[in-house]
Amino acid sequence: MNGAETLVKTFLAGGLDTCFANPGTSEMHFVAALDKHPEMRCVLCLFEGGTTGAADGYYRMAGKPAATLLHLAPGFGNAYANAHNARKAGSGIVNVVGDHATYHLKYDSPLKGDVAGITGSVSHWVRSSPDAPSVAPDGAAALAAARAQNGQIATLVLPANTAWEDAKEAAPTQALPPLRRPSEAAIKATAKALSAPGAALLVAGCGLHGQGAELAGKIAAATGCRLMADLFIPRIDRGEGAVDFERLPYPVDGIVELLEGTRHLILLGAKRPIAFFAYPGKPSTPEPADCPITELCGPEMDIEWTLHALATELNADEAEPRRIERHIPEAPTGPLTVEAAGAIIAAHLPEGALLVDESITASRIISPLTRHAAKHTGLQTCGGAIGGCLPIATGAAIACPDVKTIALTGDGSAMYTLQSLWTMARENLDVLTIVFANRGYQILHGELQNVGVTAPGRNASTMFDIEEPLLDWVALAKGHGVAGEKVTTAEAFSEAFLKATATRGPYLIELSL
Repeated sequence: MNGAETLVKTFLAGGLDTCFANPGTSEMHFVAALDKHPEMRCVLCLFEGGTTGAADGYYRMAGKPAATLLHLAPGFGNAYANAHNARKAGSGIVNVVGDHATYHLKYDSPLKGDVAGITGSVSHWVRSSPDAPSVAPDGAAALAAARAQNGQIATLVLPANTAWEDAKEAAPTQALPPLRRPSEAAIKATAKALSAPGAALLVAGCGLHGQGAELAGKIAAATGCRLMADLFIPRIDRGEGAVDFERLPYPVDGIVELLEGTRHLILLGAKRPIAFFAYPGKPSTPEPADCPITELCGPEMDIEWTLHALATELNADEAEPRRIERHIPEAPTGPLTVEAAGAIIAAHLPEGALLVDESITASRIISPLTRHAAKHTGLQTCGGAIGGCLPIATGAAIACPDVKTIALTGDGSAMYTLQSLWTMARENLDVLTIVFANRGYQILHGELQNVGVTAPGRNASTMFDIEEPLLDWVALAKGHGVAGEKVTTAEAFSEAFLKATATRGPYLIELSL
């Protein structure tokens, strides 16, 4: 048995059974070890950014880490943006990064790079195995690190010779230390604070879906406090019957307005609200100047226990959360607009669907409409690096194969990781991709206005617009093995959406806006 084989056995014994891969020469012995274990699902992604994005989506829905397999420093470099997004989402991932054999590094071959530097800047845990006997215990430690503190990025660097040299056996699964919890005094003080006028509870993590969301809703109902969630969050229950959270908007002026009058902001699994960017004359922290902020429970702490403890302290078991009501918009007709598209999606969204939203500017219109659709799960790109939508949808669909996944993406965003369409086709994933083809990075027009430029010239326009030539998304999808169609009217989109959601398998609809 070699080091690579002990690593695969260690992962499988620890419950890690899915690997999103884009391997190269240095990883061939690990590939050979994977080949001996068909119980490990190996998913090829044609771009490294697809591996980390898919592992992010997988963790959000499966609740356990997947592995990625990447080739040296350049391979991890290509995967970096979606590793960053996954870190911001709090997703647990085990990256296996092949490296040159330890004795070959001194020759500075063309693919040698600063593996430690590039992986360490986005990973919570990094280790390079020094020899084959260390590979299995290092793999067990990486898996434990990925599971710790509600999800972390763990990266194991595997020099080629440590994969092919002899090793003895797999390593046992490592026990995780218990998550930290607030003190009893903190729970009592928070219960009192939430019952005071002007209190708001900002919730994240498992407090936004399932039992956690129910508890958060009961706490808000029992105290009368405002119940809030950030805009860019990994997972939330939405639609009819879901607990009603006020979502922070994107523009900093909107956050300031929403938080106006807040006298005490309590953070439970969430971080302090901040502006996405700095702007001249605008605040970085949008809460009122006299509003104290209390971090009851950090994102790395025991969020579920804290919710239970707070609900018990407040005797909130019988309280009824405020819930989202179903609104079915009237069927739109005529030329296709973002508003019409949102109404159609909201009216016909399948019950229980996964809705991955990176439609950027369109989302400001789409999201309020889909919020009142049938109950579903919402997922968003969390780190601000665009190109997360299609890979996240890929990983989520693999984690939940019996659920329809719908990916809402701008055309500019989708171009970052359109190779994910090929993976959807190969794996026959039940993903409907909807491309909002507005022919540009429309959000940047707004950002330019935010810094005072109201009449952009030729240089700015050519950097923001995706024209000359126009992207043909139906052709791009077909080239990756995914059938699709382009629609220009509300009636055509309604028909295409109903057909696609009633049919299993990957499909793409281009909305010409």
